[in-house]
Amino acid sequence: MALLLGIDTGGTYTDAVLFDDARGVVASAKALTTKHDLTIGIREAIQRVLVNTSLASEIQLVSLSTTLATNAVVEGQGAPVCLLLIGYHPDMLGYEGLGQVMKGDPVVFIEGGHTVTGEEQAPLDVEAARQAIKEYATRVAAFAVSSYFAVRNPEHELAIRRLIRETTDLPVTCGHELSSNLNAPRRALTTALNARLIPFLQQLILAVRALLIEKGIKAPIMVVKGDGSLIEAQMALERPVETILSGPAASVIGARYLSGERDMVVVDMGGTTTDIAIVRDGRPVLNTEGAVVGGWRTMVEAIAIHTFGLGGDSEVRPSSTEWEGLSIGPRRVVPLSLLAHQYSTVLEMLHRQRTKRSPSAYDGRFLLRQSPLNGADGVLSSLEQQIWYAVESGPVPLEQFIVGARSTYLVRQAIARLIERGLLIAGGFTPTDVSHILGCQRDWSSEAARLGAELWLRANRRVQTVQDSDIEALCASVLRQLTLQAGRAVVGVVAAEEYGVNLETCLPVRRLFVDHALASHNSSAGALGVSLMLNQSLVAIGAPVSTYYPSVAERLHTRLCIPPHAAIANAVGAAVGGVVQVVRVQIRPLDDETFRVHLPTGVRDFPSLEEAAAYAAEVAATLAQERAYAAGALQVHVQTQRHDEIVVVKGLEIFLGSEVVATASGRPRLAER
Repeated sequence: MALLLGIDTGGTYTDAVLFDDARGVVASAKALTTKHDLTIGIREAIQRVLVNTSLASEIQLVSLSTTLATNAVVEGQGAPVCLLLIGYHPDMLGYEGLGQVMKGDPVVFIEGGHTVTGEEQAPLDVEAARQAIKEYATRVAAFAVSSYFAVRNPEHELAIRRLIRETTDLPVTCGHELSSNLNAPRRALTTALNARLIPFLQQLILAVRALLIEKGIKAPIMVVKGDGSLIEAQMALERPVETILSGPAASVIGARYLSGERDMVVVDMGGTTTDIAIVRDGRPVLNTEGAVVGGWRTMVEAIAIHTFGLGGDSEVRPSSTEWEGLSIGPRRVVPLSLLAHQYSTVLEMLHRQRTKRSPSAYDGRFLLRQSPLNGADGVLSSLEQQIWYAVESGPVPLEQFIVGARSTYLVRQAIARLIERGLLIAGGFTPTDVSHILGCQRDWSSEAARLGAELWLRANRRVQTVQDSDIEALCASVLRQLTLQAGRAVVGVVAAEEYGVNLETCLPVRRLFVDHALASHNSSAGALGVSLMLNQSLVAIGAPVSTYYPSVAERLHTRLCIPPHAAIANAVGAAVGGVVQVVRVQIRPLDDETFRVHLPTGVRDFPSLEEAAAYAAEVAATLAQERAYAAGALQVHVQTQRHDEIVVVKGLEIFLGSEVVATASGRPRLAER
């Protein structure tokens, strides 16, 4: 028996699970995620799952899936870096958002680089590189190096990396190590993001290590990558960008393991978002173009996750375009039931708002702090600072800032900026509150939830005297609208992945067919009746899914699977994952008699394709195996495949090149007992 500890930090909750291959889930626990310091939530989750403290000494592996990299990219955070671009033209900063993502960090252009065949396009200007390193070494936290066509010949990147390591102690990221694709600006962007994330992930892993020592857990730490596989913590520190979408990937792996399904649509609904992915023949569909995070398309190979701002804590808003006259999300707010549970004064403030003679549009809405300033006070306006310090002691009703203000527009803008920066978060009425009213959830204050529903009706439906039947009708409307939006998301993902159709670009068609099929009052929809059928199982995981997804599956005429331990499937996915490392080697013809193999260490020529392919397969398999062992695998199995690219022109076959792919996989190495 091997006892494993899986930890997942989500947008709302941090989950922990004790797992072994023989018994499955031994114990599980949840704690609220503390975004200002993730280790606080992780500590609480570990403490709760280790009620039996004797189990700590038996744990042989700790696997961590984290939102840290994803959130840092989305929020534009990260350490300052220096990007050295070898052989790039300055105009390339305008492509793929490269210039925007640097945000004023130094970018240095250096002569050098290679051609598409791997020949040197210009000699490397070592002296210019040396001067740049000397100038910026004391002003940045890491270096990023990207050379033109380094994927065809990395010698200039390798030379600059040696120079940086000889003269500084700073971490350095080389572009050819992260991707073999040819898009130079996107590769440079991915390289810069990787360098920027290194200090962030380092702080988290060091903190988790300290927590494990404190609990007497002597086990290696693995981190979940965006493709769902595991990587040893030390390697993750060198390539943190690969942990983008780590949390959603762990959820998909956990859903596959717990459900036993091989072909399915996986829906992971949490407090903040709904993540949807497709699994075919037991393997998650990957985004071959690279993961898109925070509007940036990277070169990180990750599971094709589609994320929607639809969760249990999504804000319930009035809407003139939806069936029920309301919409849910995409913004997350703190549910009133949770707010009153955490702060005793909230219930009193809700009662006070309820007894007012004239209802306000801001009733039932609050502001509270989400993270510390961390030096950001210097960039806040005086109005923003005034609002920030006003919520120092806990939640404050939104109306206190708006009503009577000299300029309500300026106040609303200041609040919006503080929320966008993650400094403040709003509190309001959510589906989680509906669950408390209906008795589906009893964790927090049902009284606050019911008061929130009454205030929402008075503010948005202009109901002066609210009856129990009005609250029941509102709850039913929220459930129907959430069913509609959730089903719409599922259909949209299947349409995009299976048929290449983006339903959001053809709204009349979506409303006519998809929305009519999902709406509960379809029978009265007019002359055209619509029905949809999902021909795959719908596997739903996450704490709220049992409340919302039976009706979604019913509308889509499909089988719903909510597996055991669905609420902590993400942490299970972190625990059961395996190590996978992939090496790709390109072969290109120089002429009819010479074939060039483009390796991560340089280039080599051969007189025949078969000789080149044999050598490429041998080197790729060896490199993949070495990387798998370095990533923490115990026993490694390697598979190699060769894909030839051939086109037919006027009846003649023309060979354009080959790609040799070596995939090394294995179970993670465990602590000895």
